[in-house]
Amino acid sequence: MDQIALSPERRPLGKSDMQVSPMAWGMWRFGGSDVTAARARVEAALAAGINFFDTADIYGPDNDEPFGASELLLGKVFAEAPALRDRIVLASKGGIRMGVPYDSSPAYLREAVEASLTRLGVERLDLWQIHRPDMLAHPAETAATLDALVAEGKIAAVGVSNHTPAQTAALAAHLKAGVLTTQPEFSPLATAPLFDGTLDRAVEHGTAVLAWSPLGQGRLGDGDPRPRRKVAEDARIAATKAALQAQGQKYGVGIAAAAYAWIMAHPAGIIPIVGTQSPARIAESADAYKVQWTRAEWYAVLVASLGENLP
Repeated sequence: MDQIALSPERRPLGKSDMQVSPMAWGMWRFGGSDVTAARARVEAALAAGINFFDTADIYGPDNDEPFGASELLLGKVFAEAPALRDRIVLASKGGIRMGVPYDSSPAYLREAVEASLTRLGVERLDLWQIHRPDMLAHPAETAATLDALVAEGKIAAVGVSNHTPAQTAALAAHLKAGVLTTQPEFSPLATAPLFDGTLDRAVEHGTAVLAWSPLGQGRLGDGDPRPRRKVAEDARIAATKAALQAQGQKYGVGIAAAAYAWIMAHPAGIIPIVGTQSPARIAESADAYKVQWTRAEWYAVLVASLGENLP
């Protein structure tokens, strides 16, 4: 039976010329004041073959730090080791405004991008994504602002995060720069993009897909920070973990690596965003490339997640 095998080789990000690793490193929990430790995490990701880094201006308050803390810390790493910047395809996000909550007005989009550039200490972001859709923003005005920022060289490309296919299409209709990426939540436990048109649209338009929380918000990792769930939900999670563990054992890897591999096996070329801040766990993410899938094995994980057989 045919096997779906994975490659660690870099590839173009969507329709761009940017060459990125098949996995990205996420910086939601990238924080603290120790620049040396922060640099060690950055270098661990690069050593694992990951050159695609994803941060956001809102990363900070969830970790009891100020707005922009993750970007600011990465900026300090770049200031200490400027050569690291040239080795990274750097993505950030904006459009979440404390107390609003979403703001894609022209003035705020520009303010958000320029503030991110200042915190990071860079002249340009390789990718800038609207973090959440602002329902009060007209996509034509949003597109005009983003196109201007591209023309000014402040951002190289535009993406969206947590947008429906229709919201993405509405923006793309006005955006000269095009929508290069989309970033939904996707994991063996969060499979909605398989069914709601997100992945289908990405394949149709050649849009790169970044999957946030590929370990199901920690439920497929060592811990689950969320409140206790219903018994049925616990059973679904346990079944999914068992299916991933069984697949991982065939290749001598853990559940996390099997989960990343399951995501990357999809023909959309989905890029899981590895969220761990442990250098050792970052290194282990490369184990995902050892895993291969038959169709039956891949669908077995999906069936376990859904809790019911497919039609």
